[in-house]
Amino acid sequence: MRAARVTSLDGPSSVTVGEVDEPALTPGHVLVDVHEAGVSFPDVLMSRGLYQMRPELPFVPGAECAGVVREVGEGSAFRVGDRVAAFPVLGGFAETVAVPEAMVFALPDAVSFETGAALPMNYLTVHFALTRRGQLERGETVLVHGAAGGIGTAAIQLARAMDARVIAVVSSDDKIETARSAGAHHVVLADGFLAAAKELTGGRGVDVVVDPVGGDRFTDSLRSLAPEGRLLVIGFTAGQIPEVKVNRLLLNNISVVGVGWGAFWMPDPTYLRTQWDAILPLLESGALAPPIGTRHRLDDVAAALTEIDERRAHGKVTLTVRQ
Repeated sequence: MRAARVTSLDGPSSVTVGEVDEPALTPGHVLVDVHEAGVSFPDVLMSRGLYQMRPELPFVPGAECAGVVREVGEGSAFRVGDRVAAFPVLGGFAETVAVPEAMVFALPDAVSFETGAALPMNYLTVHFALTRRGQLERGETVLVHGAAGGIGTAAIQLARAMDARVIAVVSSDDKIETARSAGAHHVVLADGFLAAAKELTGGRGVDVVVDPVGGDRFTDSLRSLAPEGRLLVIGFTAGQIPEVKVNRLLLNNISVVGVGWGAFWMPDPTYLRTQWDAILPLLESGALAPPIGTRHRLDDVAAALTEIDERRAHGKVTLTVRQ
């Protein structure tokens, strides 16, 4: 079968497509014929060997996908031909992938494969961030950095679905409409976001900051928090891991909260199905509708990864594996 392959840790441009052996069905797994795969920042990091998980070379990247069940084992809850989304962690950038059954999710007929491929990584991460780590409550205000990217648009939509007010922060004018279309109540530029957040909240500040960016805006994110506010650390797409002077946390009883979704579910993958069941009604109602940005052919996997690496993505970037 055809698959993207990381054969050296030289970044997105070195990822190529070639022939590899098809996976075999093993107990507790489901074989999925991939139609669409989601591309995310961890895929970029893995192409450089900078992610916490470092598979042996060569490997097939791709943490999330959607497609049709090809083969199941005895006693499986799935059937051949079922439409599914899946979170294989590795191997999704291929025509077929083997996925542990706990990480395969039934996809409603009305939901496209592109949408299904955009859900597992971003929406389940954000669900964990806002509900368990951030303890978001109805009526609170959420500020979302990187609001035109995959995590950002997911955070906007899920926060809105939880009846929160959303201030989206984008890096350039051309990303404003993406954040607005995702459902943000207000969209502001990263340059001057602190003053804008204060003005929009009458000087009080925001209750929760969703930060997948890091970098030099971290201190102003702390300053933007209301009393007892929470800054959710999800990632560092800016490339720089910021440091916090902990005396700042005392001023307004604010918290910096780590969001290690993977570290949480890995000891118990059944948590993923619990999350999927929680977001499914929102997906079916239309409250969650991932904005799909650029769709690339599998052969253009390097371009897809580079788009995310260079922070040019507007919405979710996907790979079309089968037409």
